Amino acid sequence: MMCVTWLAVPAGIFGLLLLWLPMSLQAQLVLSFAVLGGMFLAMTRPQNTTLRLVTFVFAGILAMRYAYWRTTETLPNFDEPLNFIPGFLLYLAEMYCLAMLAVSFFMLADPLKRTAPKFPEAADLPTVDVFVPSYNEDAELLAGTLAAAKSMVYPKDKLSVYLLDDGGTEAKRNHKDPRVSLAAIRRHEQLKALCAAMGVHYHARKQNDHAKAGNLNEGLKVSKGELVVVFDADHAPVRDFLKETVGFFKEDKKLFLVQTPHYFLNPDPLEKNLRTFARMPSENEMFYSILQRGLDKWNASFFCGSAAVLRRSALVTTNGFSGQSITEDCETALSLHAKGWHSIYVDKPLIAGLQPETFVSFIGQRARWCQGMLQILILNRPFLARGLTMAQRICYAGINLFWLFPLSRLAFVFSPLLYIFFSLEIYQANIIEFASYALTYLVASFAMQSYLYGRVRWPWVSELYEYVQSVLLFGSIVSVVRNPRKPTFNVTAKGQTLDRSMLSPLARPYFVIFFLLLAAALYSGYRFLTEPVATELLLIVAGWNLINLGLAGAALGAIAERRELRRNQRLPVKRHAILKAGEKRYTAIIQDASFGGVSVEFLDAAPAIDLDNPLEAVVELRRGGQLLAFNVVCRSSRTIGETTIHGFAYAERTTDTFMAIADLMYSDQGVLQERLVRRQVRRSFFWGTSRFALWSITETLRALRYAVGLIREQAVQSFADAPIVVKENNAQIPGRAADLPAVFTGQQAYG
Repeated sequence: MMCVTWLAVPAGIFGLLLLWLPMSLQAQLVLSFAVLGGMFLAMTRPQNTTLRLVTFVFAGILAMRYAYWRTTETLPNFDEPLNFIPGFLLYLAEMYCLAMLAVSFFMLADPLKRTAPKFPEAADLPTVDVFVPSYNEDAELLAGTLAAAKSMVYPKDKLSVYLLDDGGTEAKRNHKDPRVSLAAIRRHEQLKALCAAMGVHYHARKQNDHAKAGNLNEGLKVSKGELVVVFDADHAPVRDFLKETVGFFKEDKKLFLVQTPHYFLNPDPLEKNLRTFARMPSENEMFYSILQRGLDKWNASFFCGSAAVLRRSALVTTNGFSGQSITEDCETALSLHAKGWHSIYVDKPLIAGLQPETFVSFIGQRARWCQGMLQILILNRPFLARGLTMAQRICYAGINLFWLFPLSRLAFVFSPLLYIFFSLEIYQANIIEFASYALTYLVASFAMQSYLYGRVRWPWVSELYEYVQSVLLFGSIVSVVRNPRKPTFNVTAKGQTLDRSMLSPLARPYFVIFFLLLAAALYSGYRFLTEPVATELLLIVAGWNLINLGLAGAALGAIAERRELRRNQRLPVKRHAILKAGEKRYTAIIQDASFGGVSVEFLDAAPAIDLDNPLEAVVELRRGGQLLAFNVVCRSSRTIGETTIHGFAYAERTTDTFMAIADLMYSDQGVLQERLVRRQVRRSFFWGTSRFALWSITETLRALRYAVGLIREQAVQSFADAPIVVKENNAQIPGRAADLPAVFTGQQAYG
């Protein structure tokens, strides 16, 4: 890293000299191509830290030259307010992007890749309390997470698991509305019985003040372990979770956090609706596989709310988890970093969770993240916080400022319309100037995106995710800026399904923007055909608008919800088992497992399968010297090549069954790692652009087809709420509350 530091000084001086050096357009073109050539050459050795810095310097030169030209040559005249005001707003949006580019270069200067230290001897291991905060999740979901937590490799006398139930608080059980009271009582009694059967501590506080942060702080009061592990209710850990994390705390007495990535078994709405989940890296992989590792270099990796281990003595110094903002995780990490504590990030998937399935819940989650991060920016002011190093201030400020992206993204979408429709010249440039400065800067930007994130992010996908969120997060930003203390914690709905394909209830603004951009594209074509001399600026903004139109068209696919009835997500397991049917025993391989059932391939001989008279059997498998068994019923058969796979559903799901399921699904961390690596395939810019162009056409047509169908169904109501259903399950959870009538059918999760 010393080499990097010494190179930064002359590189910065060289960049500043080039920034102020006056050049002709021809000289600028020569410089741009020379710098691009040097940058591409340095990119050939991505693991070399020195060449990585050289790449950043070359990209920075082009960015600074563009910023200098943009500032001095392209702004409208101040005496023309109709041009200057929107032009200056667009300029600010671009300068924001350049600032975020600089921050990202700093964050990613030398990302760390950590390996777990040697696991201490049992006598030297600290005591561990596992917190599973819950709000409205059903018992089946919680049973799976608790079973996985109980199955972790760790001395049993040093491991305690706590279910912190905010859905069965005393205030809710005594609520004046009998339906609310009945639901809370039913939940309280059912989960108490579940925890008793599984050997888990159950705790419900008096009332749920300060949302998740308050619930976790209540857990600190009723527990005493040296380390605290937090898992969201839908985040099930692998057996080796503690083996991969606890050892770090012995090496560093000032360590307060070991954070691991959030890995998801199900697609988010964009992945589901665009059908990319099995092939394209997930959206969160850029953050967890790249950015958190970069932050780790500067002791700035932060708590992400789940899949983390924290030191209790550190939390005591800040009076527990912070609750001023609605993103208690990042705020807690900021407070502890400011007190001199350290954090570590382990880039290894050690939990399997669920993410929002519907577009409504997806936007709700992102709105909370956006508002919470901006609350921290305004209320905690990380760039001025005492106790932080300069590097930490830059990192925290950058992470918080990132959530202003809706402002810049919307500015880029609507700016071309001002010239196309009203001939407002908010960006003054000709074709040659645009090619010399802007085009080469854009080429460098896309090249850097591929260089830094190409393994975890396809071309144009970041732009798509940002646009999809920006349309609806603009109001969230305005709200938190007007009153930073106003936002409240809203839980994220998970475990939902859609019984038919249809438009999201949030679809209207996306159609409005799409047709507005389409009208602009048609009108710009009309101007080209009818105006005597079409300006070069019209050519630039028409091309810009065409890109925005493609983005808006692909986004229509994100809000055109595809039918999704699968509730239980499968994991490949490849486990040997014995299947007992009556007096006969059959050798089998369990190919995959979920909380709904298993897929089985029989070896040597197979039982007679008649789906009209389903086969009932017992599956037996061993873990070490322990025998695990559960009852199953055959529900399906399918042939793949020459192999016949039979689908068996669990006959019932008792606490013992959940322990067996947890062992099946989460005994091998390599299964999660293999799935992650398999889809992290780098795609070229041209491949990604063609893929994106195809989405722009096909997804627009699909969304329009859904819209036509909706209009036919409901002539009066333009956009109806998508029916969200949660399928019934056969989980047998002990406790007298099971006899009470169900009140709610939905499930929600902190996260």
